[in-house]
Amino acid sequence: MSQPYPDNFNELKAEVRAAGLLDRVPVRGSIEMIATLLSMALVFYIVSHWDSIASDSLWAAAGLGFFMTIIFTRAVFISHDILHTQYFKNKALSFKLSYPFSAFILSNSSSWWDFKHNVNHHTWCNVPEKDEDILAMDGAFAPGHTGNKAWLRASKYLVFWGAMFFMYPAFIAQSYSFAIRRKKWGELFLMLLHWPIVWGPIFYFLPFEQAIVVFLTLNFTLSPWLAFGFITNHLGCEVFDKETGENFSWMELQMRTSRSLSGGAFIHWFYGGLNTQIEHHLFPKAPRFNLLKVQKMTKEFAQKHGLKYFETTPIEAYVQINDVLKKY
Repeated sequence: MSQPYPDNFNELKAEVRAAGLLDRVPVRGSIEMIATLLSMALVFYIVSHWDSIASDSLWAAAGLGFFMTIIFTRAVFISHDILHTQYFKNKALSFKLSYPFSAFILSNSSSWWDFKHNVNHHTWCNVPEKDEDILAMDGAFAPGHTGNKAWLRASKYLVFWGAMFFMYPAFIAQSYSFAIRRKKWGELFLMLLHWPIVWGPIFYFLPFEQAIVVFLTLNFTLSPWLAFGFITNHLGCEVFDKETGENFSWMELQMRTSRSLSGGAFIHWFYGGLNTQIEHHLFPKAPRFNLLKVQKMTKEFAQKHGLKYFETTPIEAYVQINDVLKKY
């Protein structure tokens, strides 16, 4: 059994705060938000001039789909950060500013994400009674909570790794279900506007087969991009029951249930800051743009106090996840 972590999180927090790394970034956040919306405007310009720009090229359609994937991933990370109030302190304002990215661009529910991710997951990370994320694959990653679906055990690799290509439509389905169950009719209306706003111009201006190529390219590149990022965060890390989790300090629960990834600026961009998962869980309001600096301070703090700091390369993370899956 691991030694309890000293309850000295306030010491680390004071160091990070003194370095200015917890300060919100309204200007930098706004620049990224505006750049993303302008990128969507560029998509609409391209499709409205499709005949003169790309004509009948299926490769051009696939390229447009991948460009939209980049925009959509930025929208995911922006809405995630806004809802953590990393850009603006006002929660109500942050919710409203998330809608162009979550509802219009992604057709996702900010309310669903805030409840599922911010309320339960961040507070009860890898505690199966509260954090539904760790119950993936019928509890394969949560010892003591494993289900009994024989068909799932028999086809576990196909189901788990295959599901990586369907995460985006799964998010849409869960968003709609949450909005309907919670009677979030206004938000549901905004999410439904995604289809005429985003896809209406594409299917209007482009030949049907090219519009389909754009749609399929986006869905089958966006889903694995997000999924292969999200699964590195906590799957294969320690899992605790609610009673044990309640007895941990904030720092111990977050550090023992999270995995950070090694790598520099490109990895940080590609994973949207979720590669610094330990730091994000310790300081969920710390702006993504500051997390590499926070990571350096956290690792030094962990080394100074003899705390376990769980960091791997992305490839090592996938191998560890697959090794856990083998045991299912």
